[in-house]
Amino acid sequence: MEINNIIQSRYARSLIEASRDPLFTISPNGKITDINNASINITEVTRENLIGTDFFEYFTEPEKAREIYKQVFEEGFVVDFPLTIRDGKFTDVLFNGSVYRDEFGVVLGVVVVARDITDHKRIEAELMAAKQQAELTTKIAEEAQIKAEKAAQTAEEATRSKQQFLSNMSHEIRTPMNAIIGFTKVLLKTELSIKQKEYLDAIKISGQALIVLINDILDLAKVDSGKMIFEKTPFKMRASIFAMIHLFESKIREKNLKLIKNYDPKIPIIVLGDPIRLHQIIINLLSNAVKFTNYGSITFDAALLSEDDDNIIIEFTVTDTGIGIAKDKIKHIFENFQQATSETSRIYGGTGLGLAISKQLVESQGGTISVKSTIEKGSSFRFSLPFQKTNAQAEYKDEMVELKFIDEKLKILVVEDIPLNQLLIKTILDEFGYENQIAENGKIAIEKMKSEPFDLILMDLQMPEMNGFEATEYIRKTMNSQIPIIALTADVTTVDLNKCKDFGMNDYITKPLDERLLYNKIHALLLEAKHKKNAKAKKITKTITPKHHEKYVDLTYLVKRTKAKPELMIEMIALYLNQTPVLVKTMKKSLSDKDWKGLYSAVHKLIPSFVIMGMNQDFEDMAKKIQEYAGTEKELDKISDLVTQVTNACSKACKELHKEFEASLKDYKINGPKQR
Repeated sequence: MEINNIIQSRYARSLIEASRDPLFTISPNGKITDINNASINITEVTRENLIGTDFFEYFTEPEKAREIYKQVFEEGFVVDFPLTIRDGKFTDVLFNGSVYRDEFGVVLGVVVVARDITDHKRIEAELMAAKQQAELTTKIAEEAQIKAEKAAQTAEEATRSKQQFLSNMSHEIRTPMNAIIGFTKVLLKTELSIKQKEYLDAIKISGQALIVLINDILDLAKVDSGKMIFEKTPFKMRASIFAMIHLFESKIREKNLKLIKNYDPKIPIIVLGDPIRLHQIIINLLSNAVKFTNYGSITFDAALLSEDDDNIIIEFTVTDTGIGIAKDKIKHIFENFQQATSETSRIYGGTGLGLAISKQLVESQGGTISVKSTIEKGSSFRFSLPFQKTNAQAEYKDEMVELKFIDEKLKILVVEDIPLNQLLIKTILDEFGYENQIAENGKIAIEKMKSEPFDLILMDLQMPEMNGFEATEYIRKTMNSQIPIIALTADVTTVDLNKCKDFGMNDYITKPLDERLLYNKIHALLLEAKHKKNAKAKKITKTITPKHHEKYVDLTYLVKRTKAKPELMIEMIALYLNQTPVLVKTMKKSLSDKDWKGLYSAVHKLIPSFVIMGMNQDFEDMAKKIQEYAGTEKELDKISDLVTQVTNACSKACKELHKEFEASLKDYKINGPKQR
């Protein structure tokens, strides 16, 4: 009997974790008795803190949740009842629950699955908007009735296609979920046996199928919608690609493969295009190369294919020495759900959507993609993309346009929670001649907007109380304000830029801020049309050459940002000396307590200071690795050494800065502020 209890316990745990949606088991008095990892992720509360708590308090309407819970006991089950989970995003879910009993028929509690319907509601809204637009077009285009009818028919067909997609997706999701629920009831009524083991395997397969289908189909839907917008952003091609390829190097080394990178020096340093979509294509191809190659090498090539006065075409190639693709399969390899063989999915995993998505991304930008392959010898995927030439950054790389207006000055609201960042942004905006105010989070920003007008908002994304996404959504939907908003982010590779646009942000800029780029974005959003003829640009030709010290800090950047004003330097160094020891202490304690969320938050606040205080790039890279591992809770064995190195570097930097602070303060008291 003891063995049966152990097996049954393991079985119940596997059953709960098979669900990608939050799953709870609730006692008759409404207390949580068990949960899965999805529940932890969405509530951001640990398992220990969730179990034993009141289930209803995790919803925005606890009494409504309590009533439907009672209904489960009265009727035995409830299907698709809408509720909202009280998490950072107020996630809309469909409540599905049924009672479960012991072998004697006594009710033990309720099993609840909360299905996330956020995307479903968003797509419904899009469909409604599309339909309304089609009807409006039909009414306006009375003089072109034939064309209007054709457009309406096209819109209706698009709507039906989307509805069919939703129906199919819903069906595919319900199929494994029904298997999970059905086998759960069976297993709860029986003792463990060979048959039960078969049911458990079926539940695992259904859960895995659900996860794969949701991820791949929703990604495919974004591409197939035809509404994908490709950015035209100036970016450094080589640096951008190599930083992304670096993500694969540990896995490549793990498989004892050789990575070869060839980059054509004739490719311009800066090009105009969409780096995010380029990354997505290369990531798909490199992921396949690593997955299907067990020995040999993986080669990445980037070559300038052609150019004229305004445009270039670059050809990218990813070659591996992997399992290869049969000739009769190559022509279908870029189709949805296609893989090289029927065994591929079973052995290597995946659904065959990566190449289909890559093909559409390439062709939507006017490029081409092809593949050559030989069984057991490897594959070579080649794609070409057009980019525009640009000298935008080159023009203001060595020059800085100071912003001075005779007729008006801008008033900017800076929404940022880190004091060091607040002071840095304020310094830059003061140099522009902009009036500015600071708000520590989105909630305070909204209160300030209600009491006084602003011309533009610089909005950090990660803040306590109300983050940048929530604040922007409130400003757009509740306040009905169209004030320009520029998102501030510390790491563009981890930010969902589409999400920024979905919430109504106009643009984004990365930290640490490049004041030239910041000015350019503000100017483009607000001032170019109105002040183009009146603006007088002044070149700043004087540059500061960084000095290389055998030290942990180099204040060249800080001197440049503060215009060597001692009072500003003293204030920023003081902020660093006050902030950093606290963050170092928090990092050490979070590591000791295995509080990964706390560690992530502390490192996030620390990262901007590395550039400001001129610390070695290696320490910033280490900090970002800590943030990555803590955020994903993967490769946790590597965190301890990284934390030690980063905290030691910060402590030594504090010692150096303390001496600098004392010297600067003494000099300031003797000589006073420097005259400009």
